[in-house]
Amino acid sequence: MYKHRNSILSALALPLLALATGHANAAGGLRYEVTVTNATQAQTFTPLIVTTHRSSIALFELGSPASTELEILAEGGDTGPLAGVLEGAGRVVRDIKTGDGLLGPGASVSFVIRGYPGRDSLSLAAMLIPTNDTFVALDTVRLPYAGSVKYMARAYDAGTEANDQSCGNMPGPRCGGEGYSPVPGPDDEGFVHVSNGFHELGDTDADGFEVLGPATYDWRNPVATVTIRVKRAR
Repeated sequence: MYKHRNSILSALALPLLALATGHANAAGGLRYEVTVTNATQAQTFTPLIVTTHRSSIALFELGSPASTELEILAEGGDTGPLAGVLEGAGRVVRDIKTGDGLLGPGASVSFVIRGYPGRDSLSLAAMLIPTNDTFVALDTVRLPYAGSVKYMARAYDAGTEANDQSCGNMPGPRCGGEGYSPVPGPDDEGFVHVSNGFHELGDTDADGFEVLGPATYDWRNPVATVTIRVKRAR
């Protein structure tokens, strides 16, 4: 499924038909209401990025290294760099929406976004906190011509930071630790893969930071439900 699609970064190699056209290209097509529900017990989603785009590109490729922009999102929850790449990708991207708040367990958030069914697909992503580099995502799923479709979204590991579960290395209100770290570590997996959750790693790390355990913070995929509903044509 993934090997025939290009990373979203490869869109930058295409001629830029217009700079920052992700929003401008949204004229026409159908309007969709996208509702995301956090289905975990104790993980919070950072602000989401939702985009419609041509099916030839993707936010990530399983088994391949994450882009820097995805790494920044997965380690620190910052959607800005990824949104910037999408906005500069020309007409391969139809529309982009970003959230502005955290999404707690059991909570839902909705976005209205434009796209052409049959031509465009939808992708979304957000970091799970508290984690080291885990993110929830849908990558290049179809848009309905009418009515609605429902998807179950998995949690993925960006492979850019060791999963030490230490509060010193996890941002957010629970831990307040470091977010994005540009320096690779020897225990980084190095490729995007389906996350395998939390494990028993003790109570504190070598620096005295609390290490979180699975009793509260573990999950089993999927971690979110996503409903895409046709809102109206114009």
